[in-house]
Amino acid sequence: MAGSLNKVMLIGNLGNDPEVRSTQDGRSLCTFSIATTESWKDKNSGERRDKTEWHRIVIFNEGLVRIAEEYLKKGSKVFLEGQLQTRKWEDKDGIEKYTTEVVLQNFNGNLTMLGGRNDNSSSDFGNDSISSESTSISSDMDDDIPF
Repeated sequence: MAGSLNKVMLIGNLGNDPEVRSTQDGRSLCTFSIATTESWKDKNSGERRDKTEWHRIVIFNEGLVRIAEEYLKKGSKVFLEGQLQTRKWEDKDGIEKYTTEVVLQNFNGNLTMLGGRNDNSSSDFGNDSISSESTSISSDMDDDIPF
């Protein structure tokens, strides 16, 4: 058994359209943020409460970058599997900053578009899964996800 595991699984909605850029060596990468929201009923007031977390996503897999660029947009609901990575960078004033991102690499990332054909928060595919192992699209019926 492995001594450690770095795996993240998220279901959420894109907070912005995917942005595709090229690295210095010419490879494509895609970035966007997704929101995950936890909801509960407050015991004291009985009011419904929400807590939203924002997650920065970076895709390095060329096939997934093309799919994200073509089919995802702000509001799309997705299921993602990737790894946490923290990187250090300097801002314009030379102050060191740290950013933690969910990264989908070439062999250990998964992107599944959720929602039905009539759902404005997703693509026209229905429930499609794109894995970085195969980068192929496998369409399912328009079944609703039971959660």
